[in-house]
Amino acid sequence: MTTIDPHSPVPKYFQLRAILLDLIESAELPVDAPIPSERELCVRYGLSRMTVRQGVDHLVSEGRLYRVPGKGTFVARPKIEMPLRLVSFTEDMLARGLRPGAVDLDRRTVPADARLARVFEVEPGTRIHVIERLRTADGEPMALERAHILASLAPDLLDRRLADRSLYGVLEAVYGLVFDAGDQTIDASLADTADARHLQIPKGSAVLLLQRRSYTGGVCAELGVSTYRADRYQIHTALGNPPPHS
Repeated sequence: MTTIDPHSPVPKYFQLRAILLDLIESAELPVDAPIPSERELCVRYGLSRMTVRQGVDHLVSEGRLYRVPGKGTFVARPKIEMPLRLVSFTEDMLARGLRPGAVDLDRRTVPADARLARVFEVEPGTRIHVIERLRTADGEPMALERAHILASLAPDLLDRRLADRSLYGVLEAVYGLVFDAGDQTIDASLADTADARHLQIPKGSAVLLLQRRSYTGGVCAELGVSTYRADRYQIHTALGNPPPHS
C-alpha cells in the first residue's frame, strides 16, 4: 500500500500506519532516520493533521517510532524476540550479535517466606540468595533481573564477581548446576518509579514481567523475576494446526 484509499473500510490513520510500517520494514526508513514531518505526510497522502498524528501515535506506542522533543519522530530499533526456552540473557544476546552486560544492584541472603518456600518446596526459613542486576545490550538497559537461588546449592555465590557475567554460566562452572527444565509465565505490567529509573524509561511505561522457575535434576534451584522493557521486546511463537484424528 503506497496511497490512501478513501473508499476502504480500513480507517485512514491505519492505512498511514501500514504505509509507514512498510517503509520501516523495507529499510527505506532505516533505524534512527527521521520520518517525514506531519505537514509533509498531510500533503503527500491528502490527510488531516489529526489523522496523521493518530497514525504516527500508533507506531510510537508500539515502539516502532520514537519522538525527540524539538527534533521530530524517528525510527526505533527493531524489537528483540523474547526467548521462549531455557536460555540465559547472556547467551541470548550473544546469539543476536549484541554485547551483554550486567550491573550489580543488590545481593543478599534471606529466609524463605511462605511463598518462596512453596516455590522451592522447602521449609519456611530456608536460606535463599537474592541477586538483583540490571541487564544491558550494547550498553542499553534492557531488563531488571531478580534471581532467587537456593543457597544450599551455591553457598558462597554472593562472594563471586557477577558484574558482566552470566549467572547461569557461574552456576554451571563453579557449582556444577545445569538447568534441565523450567516453566515461565509472562504478564503485562507498568514500570514503577524505581524500575523506570534503572531502565531509563518514563514511569508507567509498559513492561513485560517474567517469572521463571528453573530446575536441575527435578529440584527447583532458581526463581527468576524479571522486568523487561516492552518497547524493546516482543513475543513470537510458532503455531501449528494439529492433524485431525482418524
